[in-house]
Amino acid sequence: MNPGQRLDRDSLRAAFDEGTRHFVECDLESLDLSRMDLAGATFEGCSLPGTDFTGTDLTETRWLRCRAQRARFTAAKLGEARFETCDLTAADFTAARLGEAGFSGCRLSGANFFDAAHLDLAFHQCLLIGANLRALIFRKLTLEGLDLSEADLAGADFRDAVFVNCRMREASLSDAKFAGADLRGCDLGAVTLSDAARFRGATISRDQASEILRAVGLKVR
Repeated sequence: MNPGQRLDRDSLRAAFDEGTRHFVECDLESLDLSRMDLAGATFEGCSLPGTDFTGTDLTETRWLRCRAQRARFTAAKLGEARFETCDLTAADFTAARLGEAGFSGCRLSGANFFDAAHLDLAFHQCLLIGANLRALIFRKLTLEGLDLSEADLAGADFRDAVFVNCRMREASLSDAKFAGADLRGCDLGAVTLSDAARFRGATISRDQASEILRAVGLKVR
């Protein structure tokens, strides 16, 4: 398999059936790769914008430095998959099976994780601006380097989570749970006193508390 080669569905299937598992700098842009069996494959530096993986078995796959903006992973099997330094802007993971999957150093702004099965799903140093993360469970996790600004976090479970160098400015937090969470390492942005009620039971810093009080017109000395 030559690096940079343009593949179609049939040539990819043939290469996989012949034992190729490592695809380097391949052009798979906008292909329909739905409902294939690609479990265990590695995609390195590949071009995948708009590619359709709906229902595809991608268990234990590795994705390294891939460009996959607007790729569709709807209902795909992604258990134990690893995405490293990938551009997944506006990718769709609706109803995907993401148990023990991990994203590190990825751009996931505008990505959709609605109704994804996500036991032990992990994010590290990722941009998740405006992403749909409704009802995801982050309980007892250490969240490091996540930009969750403007993300939809309604119903998400952050109980006992620790935030390190994170941002959550203007995120939607309706019914999110923060009891026991350590928010001292999270930029919460402008928080009103009514907004602060959403963080009931969490630990915040003195500076964060002062910002909340200043937002309602109280002077902190």
